[in-house]
Amino acid sequence: MIKNKNFGMLGGMLLIIFGVTALLLQMVGVHWYFLGWLEAGGRLLAFFIKILMVLSGAVLFFLSNVNWEREQEESQ
Repeated sequence: MIKNKNFGMLGGMLLIIFGVTALLLQMVGVHWYFLGWLEAGGRLLAFFIKILMVLSGAVLFFLSNVNWEREQEESQ
């Protein structure tokens, strides 16, 4: 359980960091090299995908921090 929690937190944080920095870099007209394929669909599509990266990273980070056993005990 704890191993998956750490991977979820790491994955969520990486998505947030790369999404936010990609958005900031897009504002000045450059992009991450490994995310360059996003720009092939157009700038608007790339913008929405980067926003989706940030939001999904936040959800993944939040869900990996929840103690599901304690939440289940409190709800009963």
